[in-house]
Amino acid sequence: MTSPLIKTTGLSKQYPGVLALDAVDFDLVPGEVHVLFGENGAGKSTLISMLAGANTPSSGTIEVEGEAVRFGSVADAQGKGIYTVFQEFSLIPTLTVAQNIFLGWEPTKGPFIDHRAMRRRAAEMFEELDFPIDPSAVTATLSRAQQQMVEITKAFHGDMKVLILDEPTASLTDREVDHLFDFIETLKAKGVGIVYISHRMQEFSRIADRITVLRDGALIGTVAMAETDDAALVEMMTGRAISEIYPRIERQDGGVVLDVAEVRTAGTLPCSFEVRAGEVLGVAGLVGSGKSRLFRSVMGLNPRLAGTVTLGDRDISQAHTREIIQAGVYYLSPDRKSEGLDLAKSSNANLGVNPMMARLEEKLRGFVNWRAIGDKTESIADRVELSTGYRTKLVSQLSGGNQQKVLFGKAFGQDIDVYIFDEPTVGVDMGTRAALYLLIKELAEAGKAVVMISSDLPEVLNLSHRMLVFAHGKITAELSGDEMNEDTVLKYFFDESGATA
Repeated sequence: MTSPLIKTTGLSKQYPGVLALDAVDFDLVPGEVHVLFGENGAGKSTLISMLAGANTPSSGTIEVEGEAVRFGSVADAQGKGIYTVFQEFSLIPTLTVAQNIFLGWEPTKGPFIDHRAMRRRAAEMFEELDFPIDPSAVTATLSRAQQQMVEITKAFHGDMKVLILDEPTASLTDREVDHLFDFIETLKAKGVGIVYISHRMQEFSRIADRITVLRDGALIGTVAMAETDDAALVEMMTGRAISEIYPRIERQDGGVVLDVAEVRTAGTLPCSFEVRAGEVLGVAGLVGSGKSRLFRSVMGLNPRLAGTVTLGDRDISQAHTREIIQAGVYYLSPDRKSEGLDLAKSSNANLGVNPMMARLEEKLRGFVNWRAIGDKTESIADRVELSTGYRTKLVSQLSGGNQQKVLFGKAFGQDIDVYIFDEPTVGVDMGTRAALYLLIKELAEAGKAVVMISSDLPEVLNLSHRMLVFAHGKITAELSGDEMNEDTVLKYFFDESGATA
């Protein structure tokens, strides 16, 4: 067998009162993609932080090409050829793209930084990766997906032996994902080993050679990709069968509560559809298909260029976003950190600053009844199953899954008729997904209208009563019943005729 590039034996990390990683054995051989899979809090980030030199183990050993090492910094790990792209961006927004890529590696010309050479080399790296980015652009002006590309590009310095990628495709379009995977194949052919973390199981069959599953900081097992499937991986990860993840949602036969007629925004053609009480309307399409842009225009977040939006018997086409929320439409953003949450505040504070919370009837002599708001906040936290210990913590200190629970919780501080969930489980593990799916079931069966916009096709197929499929900025199909199957939906993902079924 090929000697490992990296091998850990009994690797553990103990924090006060928490065993984050429990005696984990792991290895990576040249030319393979080894996936780390597990729920939020399973120990994946703890493990890679020690491999990357950002953290030190409490016990156990790390070997690099047979040599025992103890990293004191990320630079120490890079010195051994280990480069990491963390999920949290480390870019400096005010610098140019080229300056970020070469920060600490600046080419010089005499005593001065050679900015022209830096831009030229950055352009060459982007061309090799097929990432369409201007090296001279200020980083703050880039989209989130483009910033992710810059993070990935930063890793390609020096003599790389190991590349660690933490949720690298979370912000990439399908075309960009294809480019990344092509580059990963190139690295594999050169003998580079890749440690890959993702919640997107559909990616594993494309790139994974082996998968290691962690649960509660412990190693559950390592399996070859060719010898496993999604159902087995979910059961290893959660201890539950995949059939227990998606609940059956009973459809309530309610009337139309939201009518969208010939609405058009930048990047879409005119679109018309109805949203009904007591049902889950799934909205599917590839990243960049226009599905999110259209619903953001419905919420007043993107400008509407044409068409009307009617909520009940009220025309809200010209209403501002705050007015639309107060009228009874809630929008859950796919970008919880930039648009959904205040990371510098606690979970309770985020739940308590719901714009409708201050409209509680319980007021004392003209003052806000903070006790009533506190009771309401605790009730919401219970409803979304947010553990008591996390409620007073800063949201920035929570896992992605718990952050998403807080974001969901913000929807329950007022009386809502229509819930629009845009990528509600992005970056969220299966266990948390199951909890969030039960909340969606609860809302729909209570007679609320639920719109679920998702790039995760199994999620939409398993939870929706009716589906809209988007492609090329328009609705290419409206499906229900037996029409809602993977083959039919995929056909309309690439349909350009505008036909509906």
